Amino acid sequence: MSIEAFESISLYVGIGGLVLFMVFIIWDLAKKSNAGKFGTAILFVVLGLCMLGFVIKTVLVQTLD
Repeated sequence: MSIEAFESISLYVGIGGLVLFMVFIIWDLAKKSNAGKFGTAILFVVLGLCMLGFVIKTVLVQTLD
């Protein structure tokens, strides 16, 4: 395995792990604050937009290259 392939795989695995950890943090925040179904949905929409923006940016960079 070349260094470039290892770095590419590590980047996607690391970023994926961080995204999953952020989802867990948002869920835990909603649970501890007793947000309810609507509040939990709002938390995921608002706080999840930054993750969606990162994914969209990555997809756009890959398609433009």
